[in-house]
Amino acid sequence: MRDDPTSPVVLVTGAARRVGAGIARELHAAGATVVLHYRSSADDARALADEFVRTRPGSASTTAGDLKDDGVPESIVAAVLERHGRLDALVNNASSFFPTPLGSIDATAWTDLVGSNLKAPLFLSQAAAPSLRERRGAIVNIVDIHAERPLRHYPLYCAAKAGLLGLTRALAVELAPEVRVNGVSPGAIEWPEDGQFPPRQRDEIVAHTLLGRTGSPADIARTVRFLLFDAPYVTGQIIAVDGGRSAHL
Repeated sequence: MRDDPTSPVVLVTGAARRVGAGIARELHAAGATVVLHYRSSADDARALADEFVRTRPGSASTTAGDLKDDGVPESIVAAVLERHGRLDALVNNASSFFPTPLGSIDATAWTDLVGSNLKAPLFLSQAAAPSLRERRGAIVNIVDIHAERPLRHYPLYCAAKAGLLGLTRALAVELAPEVRVNGVSPGAIEWPEDGQFPPRQRDEIVAHTLLGRTGSPADIARTVRFLLFDAPYVTGQIIAVDGGRSAHL
């Protein structure tokens, strides 16, 4: 069935699982037509899109690609425009995250971490800019509190996210006044599934968080929704959603 012409079209990268899926659910519930990007989690992305379409026909689609590869961001934006005819908002959520202690950093880690966390958001935003300008749309980048307060043993990831923070503010300047660009910096929301943070370290992080608990994907999703749909006079800002952890790191 055809898209609802009154529904904003939003591309969410890394939307198949975890925080990305939470963002997609929140935006879909707000009435958006959601394009779910994934790299390898095809089954999860398609299942989520099917769920959305059952609720509201024509309200979701999927698109695949490794965003760090040359030309992929542009091809994904082109596919969205071909399928939906427009793009109203972009959420740059897809991200690689793993430690790179100094002395272990190599070109593969550089390509992965900088490619997913900085290069991809830049080239996606550049490709989407004409449609976003036409629609007077918005971009939200998922940054990280460690963009400003580095995490030990993760220098390359932190540098990439610091670049994304700077890019967020630079794009706000470049795309004004038609397009608003903001960022959300999560704290402890969902622990990595590969055991990077053992239980004791998790407890220490929570203990250093003012609210004394981890957050949820819904906390990030609600903030993204606010910035896209309910903040017409907000641009160039980075909002920390971290339970107060960064207030005294």
